[in-house]
Amino acid sequence: MRIKRAVNAVKKRRKIFKLAKGYFGNKSKSYRIAREAVMKSLNYAFIGRRRRKRDFRRLWIARINAAARINGISYSKFMHGLSVAGINLNRKVLADLAVNDAATFAQLVEKAKAAN
Repeated sequence: MRIKRAVNAVKKRRKIFKLAKGYFGNKSKSYRIAREAVMKSLNYAFIGRRRRKRDFRRLWIARINAAARINGISYSKFMHGLSVAGINLNRKVLADLAVNDAATFAQLVEKAKAAN
């Protein structure tokens, strides 16, 4: 007895077309082209999830560096001073302080300078 694939094949195609919904032209109408577009899109999404982490870290470092230089210290000396002083704040929190609470950030800079 041979196996007929009708139901499974339709399910497979439906899944691809659902993912390709909203794509322009044949990318949402033709299965073969839709499958390629979806595979590429999922790959870009996978890469993007990893890039986002890098991009945010770069942004935080740029903000901390700018605020530290306003207070007369470089980024690397500031971060080293914090670690020597035993202040364990991550870059996300430091960047938020640099942007939203300059007075607290200035106090951290003074502690980092004293520790160096």
